[in-house]
Amino acid sequence: MSRKEVPRAGLVKAALAGKITNREGARALRLSVRQFKRLKARFRREGARGLGHRRRGQPSPRRVPVALRAQVVTLMTTTYAGFNDVHLTEKLQQVHALPVSRATVRRIRRALGRPPQRPRRAPQHRSRRPRAPAMGQLAQLDASPFAWLEDRGPTAALHGLIDDATSIPLALWFRPTEDLHGYTTVLGQTCRQYGVPVTLYGDRLSLFRRNDQYWTLAEELRGQQDPTHFGRMLRDLGIGFIAAQSPQAKGRIERLWGTLQDRLVSVNSACARSRPSSRPTRFSRSSCPPSFSASRAPPRSPRPRGARPRGISTAS
Repeated sequence: MSRKEVPRAGLVKAALAGKITNREGARALRLSVRQFKRLKARFRREGARGLGHRRRGQPSPRRVPVALRAQVVTLMTTTYAGFNDVHLTEKLQQVHALPVSRATVRRIRRALGRPPQRPRRAPQHRSRRPRAPAMGQLAQLDASPFAWLEDRGPTAALHGLIDDATSIPLALWFRPTEDLHGYTTVLGQTCRQYGVPVTLYGDRLSLFRRNDQYWTLAEELRGQQDPTHFGRMLRDLGIGFIAAQSPQAKGRIERLWGTLQDRLVSVNSACARSRPSSRPTRFSRSSCPPSFSASRAPPRSPRPRGARPRGISTAS
C-alpha cells in the first residue's frame, strides 16, 4: 500500500465494528460516502489487499506500443548508434515520422542499459551577459580542433562565427589547423552573406591581438602596439574586437562546438556504417538546416539589424 492508503484499514475496521459512521470515515479519508461503502465491501471480500488501488500492477493505457518500441530500439542500436537523446528524437520524428518524445527515447535507452552520450553536469553559477540587442552588433569568433572524422581522416579545425543576438551560425570552415586563413575565410563569408558585423568577440589568441612584451620606439611614442595582420583587417573594415577573459565568456560558440562535435560526428559515423566504401561526408553551410538555428534562437527582436549592408567597407 501507499502512504495514502495505509490509514484505510484501520478506519474501515472501525466502521465495521460500529465505532465510527460511514460519513466520519469518508471525511477522514477525503472520499465520498459511496466510495467508503465500496471500500468496506471490498474489505469483507478480500481483506486488506482489497483496499489498494485497482489499477496497481496493470499496464498503463498510455504506454508505448510494442511495435513502436521495437522500431525505436532497432534504430537506436543500428542506424543511429551514438546519437544523443535529443538528436535521436529529432531524427525519429523528421525522418521516420515516429510519434516519440525525448523522455520516451530516454526511458527506452535507460531500459536497455545504454549510457548517455554526454552525462549531465551539475550547473555552475555564473553571471550571464545579456545578448546583443540586434543581429550583427556582436559576433563570436572561435575555432575547434577536433577529430571530426574520427579514425577515418586527419584531425581538422572548424572555424566559425555565431551571432550573439540570435545564436545563428554565420559561417563555418574547415582547415587542417587553426590559422589566419580559416578566420579570414569565415569573416569574408559573413560579410558577403550578412553584412559587416559591428564587433567581434574572440579569445586572446595571438592571431587576433599581440601578446608579446616587445615595444618598438615608435610604438612607445604612439602609446600602443601595432596590430596583427588580422587586427589590421578589422581596423580597415571598421570592426571592433573584444578579447574574452575565459571560454565561458563566449559560451554561445562553445555550446555550438559541443553540439556540432556530437551531431556531425554521429552523422558521419552513420554514413560510414551505411556506406563503408564512400568518402567522408563533405560539410557545408547547408549541413545546418533552418530548424537547427530556429530551435536555438531566442524570440526575434523588433529592432533593426545591427550589421552594416553587404559589400560596404569602411576602409579609408
